[in-house]
Amino acid sequence: MHELGVAFGRVLLAGDLVILTGPLGAGKTTFTRGIGEGLGVRGPVQSPTFVIARTHPSLVGGAPLVHVDAYRLADATEVEDLDLDFDGSVVVAEWGAGLVDARDSWVEVVIDRPVGGAHAGAELATDDPDEFAEAPVEPRTLTVTGHGQRWQNGVFA
Repeated sequence: MHELGVAFGRVLLAGDLVILTGPLGAGKTTFTRGIGEGLGVRGPVQSPTFVIARTHPSLVGGAPLVHVDAYRLADATEVEDLDLDFDGSVVVAEWGAGLVDARDSWVEVVIDRPVGGAHAGAELATDDPDEFAEAPVEPRTLTVTGHGQRWQNGVFA
């Protein structure tokens, strides 16, 4: 998820909006951490669950990353109250479907991961980072859909 996020971050520009959807533990924040690395922003990129939105300035003269966790937001008016710089930043919104996608263009990334089975919960099995590195990698399926003129030729075109 991280490496895909890095590649994705390298094609994003100021004004781009990315909506991430997926269950808990699907890799939304890991993907966003990769986007931040691809953009060259100051980190660490962590889940903004309790602060709702966190801005990471660019270290390379590019667009900052605004990382939004819209899980606790009730509707689009609460997103507007955040006064986010949609035009001057790359905005990545976890749980943002239906809340912040009413713009001219955006990319929707839906992450599916298996539930149950041998690998489910492996990342939660230990607090030891060395054991975590040895944990099996769960497969993910990503559906990436570009909306609007910016993405008419595809996201990775």
